[in-house]
Amino acid sequence: MCLAADLLLADTIVVCKKCEISTIVEGVKMARDYDTVLVRKGTYKEVNILIDKPLVLKGENYPVIDGELKGEIITITSDNVTVDGLFIINVGTSYTVDYAAVRVIKSENFLIQNLVLEKLFFGIYLEKARNGRVYHNNIIGDAEEEYNSGNGIQLWYSNNIEIDQNIITHVRDGIYLEFSDNCTIINNRSSENLRYGLHFMFSNNDLYSNNTFEDNGAGVAVMFSKGIKMYENTFKNNWGTAAYGMLLKEINDSEIMRNTFQQNTVGINIEGSNRITYSNNNFIGNGWAIKFRGACYLNNFKENNFLYNSFDLSYNSKLNDNKFEGNFWSSYTGYDLDKDGVGDIPYRPVKLFSYVVNRTPEAIILLRSLFVDIIDFSEKVSPVFTPDNLVDIRPRMKQIVHDRN
Repeated sequence: MCLAADLLLADTIVVCKKCEISTIVEGVKMARDYDTVLVRKGTYKEVNILIDKPLVLKGENYPVIDGELKGEIITITSDNVTVDGLFIINVGTSYTVDYAAVRVIKSENFLIQNLVLEKLFFGIYLEKARNGRVYHNNIIGDAEEEYNSGNGIQLWYSNNIEIDQNIITHVRDGIYLEFSDNCTIINNRSSENLRYGLHFMFSNNDLYSNNTFEDNGAGVAVMFSKGIKMYENTFKNNWGTAAYGMLLKEINDSEIMRNTFQQNTVGINIEGSNRITYSNNNFIGNGWAIKFRGACYLNNFKENNFLYNSFDLSYNSKLNDNKFEGNFWSSYTGYDLDKDGVGDIPYRPVKLFSYVVNRTPEAIILLRSLFVDIIDFSEKVSPVFTPDNLVDIRPRMKQIVHDRN
């Protein structure tokens, strides 16, 4: 029978405490393909709800499903499933099983939306799923230690997934992807998580846009991937001895454009990442705007604003083939005699003192001293410890206005 005919024959099964069908497990079991199981307001103490047929599980006025810490709550193994409008609490915690509020296994064309998840281990877990959407969910964990907490939204070997307009807080990693390609992560807010607001590895050709990652333990980690596009995101207030707005490790052939890195210990920490375009980004009030850790080649930095960072760049090699051109540097003191908006002398963004601090962190106490000005000036005149070709040959005289539309 075709899908259109199935939908025409679909029915609605009502679940409520005083109804003939009083449990969600029973309602799902009785439903036929493409039926809607409508759950009325109330509290349902249930666990291991298996959805193995195409249907809609919809809550009316946010009914509560309380797993009583016994295990996983909803598991989806069928294509064409929608879960909508539920309040799910008390997911079981285990050191051997990744229990989730909602798990999707080897399914496609699914929609998980308008859920409120609290007191969870893992929130929404996609396992070998594809062509689905996770939309407008509020995920609030109570994680205190990394070893016994899970992630808010996790993708594992899941492709062509859209994650849109979710709020994730107080979990281990807000959004985690591993071996998940061609995904779109947009309009989410991931904050106050124990480790990372976003963490992905071995995941290629993904788009991350208009997300906010704020006040997370270590920031955002982007690792072992290629073809990444990160546009118009905000990385803010990620502070700590091992914290950064974003860590890039072995990322290649990607674009990082129109993002804001504000008040992080390090804006971007870069290691082994090549052929990346960094353009139209704002680096504002960070400890270090950008730290190069080595093995970074053929990267292009253009039309970025570097505003009032303690250090704009940290670089640990004498060799450089990265290109800096047309950026605005708030600490640039050059002149523009021909009034074309471009400084007449190149700007050297790597200061000797940042080199010193990398090797002797305790030296940071001298940051505002006259000694720092003297050694930075000497390195500027005659570079010895920093690459002599690491210069912005066309520094902008005025802050660049970026259009984020």
